[in-house]
Amino acid sequence: MRDNDPAAALARIDTTVPHSARVWNFLLDGKDNFQVDREAGETLLRLFPDFAMVARLQREFLIRAVRYLVREAGIRQFLDIGTGLPTANNTHEVAQGLAPESRVVYVDNDPIVLVHARALLTSSPEGATDYIEADVRRPDLILQGAAKTLDLTRPVAVMMLSIVGQVTDEDDPRGIISQLLEPLVPGSHLALSDGTNTNPALMEAVNGYNKNAANTYQLRGPERIAGFFAGLELVHPGVVPTPEWRPDPDRWDEPRNVVSAVCGVARKR
Repeated sequence: MRDNDPAAALARIDTTVPHSARVWNFLLDGKDNFQVDREAGETLLRLFPDFAMVARLQREFLIRAVRYLVREAGIRQFLDIGTGLPTANNTHEVAQGLAPESRVVYVDNDPIVLVHARALLTSSPEGATDYIEADVRRPDLILQGAAKTLDLTRPVAVMMLSIVGQVTDEDDPRGIISQLLEPLVPGSHLALSDGTNTNPALMEAVNGYNKNAANTYQLRGPERIAGFFAGLELVHPGVVPTPEWRPDPDRWDEPRNVVSAVCGVARKR
C-alpha cells in the first residue's frame, strides 16, 4: 500500500503497456486512457465485438448487486476491490443514494486510479468513502487499510468484479478470497463476477490482449468461478450469466445472448 499522493502516482504511470483499468475505461467510453490502451481495446473489439457490451453488463450487475445488498441484505459497508477508474454509478453513489450512511472503500493498484481518487472520495455527509492503493494479492494490506474506514465488527460486502481473473492459479485466487472473508463477521457478503472460457471469440481476444498487457487476464470455466463461493450461502438465482442475475423487470432491451461472464452474490454464515 502506497501513500495516496496523486503527484507521486503520476510519475509511476507506465504508458507503454495497456492496463486493464484504462482499457476498461476506454470500453465504457471514458476519457482516462492512453493510446496504448485504446489500441488494446480496439483489438479486443475487433476480435470480440461484444466486449463493450460485456463491460456495460458488468457495470449494470454492480448496480443491481449494490441495490440488493443495501435494500434487502441491509449492508452499509462495502469493500470494492479492483474498482478501476471512476465512471457513472460507482459503488458509493449507488449505496449512498439508497442509504446515505453507507461507507465504501475502493481498492486498486493502478497509479492513474489514485490520480482520480478525489473523484471517488466524494461522499454523502452521513457516510464515508476512501481509497486504498493495493494489490488484490495482498488481502492483509487491504483489510488493514479498510479497517481505517470500515467497522469490521459489522457486516461488509466485498465487491470483486472482473478482478479475480487477474489472479493466476499460482497465486491461489480461492485462497485470496478466503483470506479476505475470514475475518469478516457473519452476514457479510461476496459479490463476484468474472469472464468465462466458454466463448472461442472471447478467448482469442483475451489471448491477444495478454501478449502485451501489464496484467494478464485468466478466463475460467463457470464451475471454477462458482467454486469461489464455496462455504457461502448463495443468494437466488445463484451463479448465472451476468444479464440473468436479478434483471430489472423494466429493462426490456437487456441482452440475454451475451454469455461471456458469470456472477453471483453470497452471504457468509
